[in-house]
Order: sequence, then structure tokens, then C-alpha cells
Amino acid sequence: MSSQAPPTIDAQAARRWEALLLAAAPGRPDRQASPWLHEEVARRMEGRLQCILKQPRSWLHWQALRGGIEAHTLLRRRYPAASSFVQEDTPQALGLAGAALRPPLWSPLRWKNATRFEAPSQPVDLLWANMALHMSPDPQALIHRWHSLVQTDGFLMFSCLGPDTLRELRDLYARQGWPTPAHEFTDMHDWGDMLVQAGFAEPVMDMERITLSFSSPATLLAELRGLGRNLHPQRFAGLRGRAWRDVLHQVVAAGLPDPDQSGRLRLTFEIIYGHAFKPAPRLALQEQTVIPLEQMRASLRSQKPG
Repeated sequence: MSSQAPPTIDAQAARRWEALLLAAAPGRPDRQASPWLHEEVARRMEGRLQCILKQPRSWLHWQALRGGIEAHTLLRRRYPAASSFVQEDTPQALGLAGAALRPPLWSPLRWKNATRFEAPSQPVDLLWANMALHMSPDPQALIHRWHSLVQTDGFLMFSCLGPDTLRELRDLYARQGWPTPAHEFTDMHDWGDMLVQAGFAEPVMDMERITLSFSSPATLLAELRGLGRNLHPQRFAGLRGRAWRDVLHQVVAAGLPDPDQSGRLRLTFEIIYGHAFKPAPRLALQEQTVIPLEQMRASLRSQKPG
């Protein structure tokens, strides 16, 4: 994937945005840990688990702080006997996730099969990653990292934004001659190719479009700020002033009304869902081959019927 192809993310800007999230005070309405849309997507993705017969004995919630605090409860309810882990990229994020997810001291859930806020010592049967992949400046490296965290015959379940996201706002910016309002998002077929390249097998990709409506430009822009930031390298340089913000409000109010929704402002979000299994590694045989015993055992176990 070239530097000009999606996700076209400025890596330095991505790091700054992540630091800004962690610095924000918990509970602020404009910086909620798990945005409403992320929780809604997580609920829909959790419903797709009923189609997967495998019952994981352990699962890892990747970046639960942004991916869905409420979703963590849904997964624990679905897999009550499974060991659960939460992994964040920084100790600060892990501490915030723990504060949000740990049951009260008086709750039996705090002591019975409690979630561990640490990296698992062994690969897990399920890695759950909700609405994280489209914000990664190096998604291929992230998928390879996920692959290393999943047990053989385990599976990955993820969601992210697709290329049709914010199409109305993108068109509006283009008509004004402004830089794009968001970085480009990757197509689900490209995600499937990257999963296979990373060593996953049988990727199943699906998508749906969710249309949200807003009462005013201010509420629309506040929702977008909660979802993420524009990390495109060719975005506006520097901060915009109040005068430009007022112009933006006027342009959005004039350009995004939906006549079928009494003039409410409309935005489309394309949601991509994917899951893939981690197969046993293939044994590369040469004229003389040395195979680790554990690798041979894993290969033989994967070939057993049933």
C-alpha cells in the first residue's frame, strides 16, 4: 500500500491526537471515552458473534477505552466462563480503562473471573477490536500485531469506518475548494487482502451504512470531534479561527439538510465488519528440515477431525 493510498494518515498528528485524548478529563461530554457511534457499532458486531460456533476460552479487548465500554459488558455476558483481557497502548490509557470497567468493590463480578488489565501471557482465542483500525497510521503492522496475539484456530473480530463515510461533507468541502475534512478510509476488500497477507485465513467482510441526522451544525461538528480527528497530511494547516468556524456553520446548514428529515442535517457513515481465523502455520519442507516440536504438535492437532 503506497503512502498515497488510504488511510493517508499523518502519523505525527495521530500521536498528538492520542495524547490529547488521554489528557482530557474523564466525563467531559466532548471527549467521551467511548463515543455513541462506537458503542452502537459494537452492539451490532456483538450480535454477529452468534454466527460463530467457536466458544473462546480467552479473549482480548483491544483499546476498550475508545472501542466500547458498554461492549465489554456484552462480551463478558456472552462468554461468562472465558478469561478476558484489556490492552491499551499506554499505561495511562490502561488506567482509565480500568477505572471505567472495574466493577465496584462490593460487586461479586470484581472477584469472579475478573477482567485483567494487562497483555495476556498466552495468545487468546478471540481478539475484539472495535472502530480502531481506520485511525492507525500503519494498519498492516497493526494487523500483524493482532495476528501474533491470536491463538492458532482462534479468530479476530473487528470493525472500522469505510470509504463512504462523510461523503456529504467531503462533497461540501470540495465545492468550497477546501482541503478534505477527513483522511481517506480503506475499502473492505483491501482489508481482506491485508488480513490474508498477515497470516489470517477465511476473512469474511461485510458493510452497512448508518445515516445520522443532527439538529444544528454545532451538534454535528461536536459529534465528529468525539469520533476522531482529520489526520490527512493535506488537511488545513494550523487552527482555523472563529470567522472560518462561522462560515463553516453557514455552509453546513445550507448544504446538508435532508428534506425527508424536516431539514435536519444528514451524514453517512460506512461501517465495515470483518472476522478471520488464524490457521495452523504451514510447515515449509526442504531436503532437510528441522521442525520445532511444539510447531509439529500444533500442526497435528489442527489436522485432527472434528
